[in-house]
Amino acid sequence: MQHDKEVDTRGLNCPLPILRAKKALTDVKSGQVLKIVATDPGSVKDFEAFAKQTGHALLEHALANGEFTFYLKKR
Repeated sequence: MQHDKEVDTRGLNCPLPILRAKKALTDVKSGQVLKIVATDPGSVKDFEAFAKQTGHALLEHALANGEFTFYLKKR
């Protein structure tokens, strides 16, 4: 998927992936897509909740080779 910025949170546990994503979202414009790569299994539920609470769209998330990839579209 096409993205405008990427954040690598591999090796970080909750709540750091969310905090890094939140900070990165301040650097992108409305409608742009942020890609987040994480290894924390809890990040799936965290990013789903984060998207609901903030109004950003969680476009896609996938697991490959022990890494979770999330695509958030800024509201």
